[in-house]
Amino acid sequence: MKFKDYYEILGVPRSATQDDVKRAYRKLARKYHPDVSKVADAEIRFKELGEAYAVLKDPEKRAAYDQMGSEWKTGQDFQPPPGWDAGFEFSGRDFAAGPDSEPSDFFEALFGRRTGGGQRAHMHAQGQDHHAKVMIDLADAYSGAQRAISLRMPVLDAQGNVTVQERKLDVSIPKGIRAGQHLRLAGQGGPGTGGGAAGDLYLEIAFNPHPQFRVDGRDVYLDLPLAPWEAALGASIAAPTPEGPVQLTIPPNSAAGRQLRLKGRGIPGTPPGDLYVVLKLVLPPAETESAREAYRAMARAFAFNPRTKQKG
Repeated sequence: MKFKDYYEILGVPRSATQDDVKRAYRKLARKYHPDVSKVADAEIRFKELGEAYAVLKDPEKRAAYDQMGSEWKTGQDFQPPPGWDAGFEFSGRDFAAGPDSEPSDFFEALFGRRTGGGQRAHMHAQGQDHHAKVMIDLADAYSGAQRAISLRMPVLDAQGNVTVQERKLDVSIPKGIRAGQHLRLAGQGGPGTGGGAAGDLYLEIAFNPHPQFRVDGRDVYLDLPLAPWEAALGASIAAPTPEGPVQLTIPPNSAAGRQLRLKGRGIPGTPPGDLYVVLKLVLPPAETESAREAYRAMARAFAFNPRTKQKG
C-alpha cells in the first residue's frame, strides 16, 4: 500500500489553517473537475483532492493523520503502525470521502468505511457518540484493572488551526476483555443541544505489545526455546504464563514448532481461552574445539539427513 501525502495533494503546508485548506481545495477542484478539465488524468486527480479534503477539513481526522509525522513521502510503501490512533477521540466513524466516491486502500486502512456509528439523528438533539482506541496490558485482561486514561480531542482554535485538548478519565477494565471489544461510557460523548442528553463514549480495546506473549482472540501464544537434548529426550521446564510460571512437561521427540496446549490458561471468559506453548529449538554455538567435536560425534552417531524428503 502506498502512502498518500494529503498536504502535498492539496498543495498546502502542514501549518495551513482550515481556511487555507478550503481555499486550496476549491481552487484545485475547479481546475480538475472532470466536466470542465482537459487534463488527461483529471478524474483521478479530482478524486484524490476529494479524499485529501475529507481528511484535512475535519479537525479530528487531520489531527490523527498528523500523528504519523511528516517523514512519510507520497508513494512510499506504508502500513499503519499498531495503535497509531490510540487515545484519539472521534465523533463517530463515518469516514468515507463522499457519498459518490470510493475511498482508497490507504484511506480505508487509516479510517475505515462507513460504520453507521456516527452522529445521532434523534428529535431531542442528543449529543454525538465519540469513539477512541485505548491500549491496555495483557495482564489487565487477566485480572481486570482500574486505569486512568488520557484522551486527545482535536479542536479548532480562533485562528483556524487544529489543536489537541486532553481529558482524563478513570476507567474500569473488566476481567476477560478482548482486543477489539468496546467499553461504553454513558454520557461521556458529545454534549446534547436544546436540553438533549449527551452522547456516549465507546473505547475500543487494544493490547500493548508484549515481549513474550501473542494474543489471538481469547487464546495466548508463547514461544518457548529448547535445547536439542530437551526436545529429543523430554524435559520438565518452568514456562512463563501471564498468571505466573508453570512446570511444563516436554514430551520426548518433540519437533520444532510443536504446540503444547494449556487448556483454560488463555484470557478468562466463558469459556476461557487456551495458552499455546510453541516449541523453538536453539542450537548451542560451536565456538570451541570441544563444542565442535561434540557436533562431530553427533554426526557420526546419527545416520540422519534432514533433507531426505526434499525433491530434486
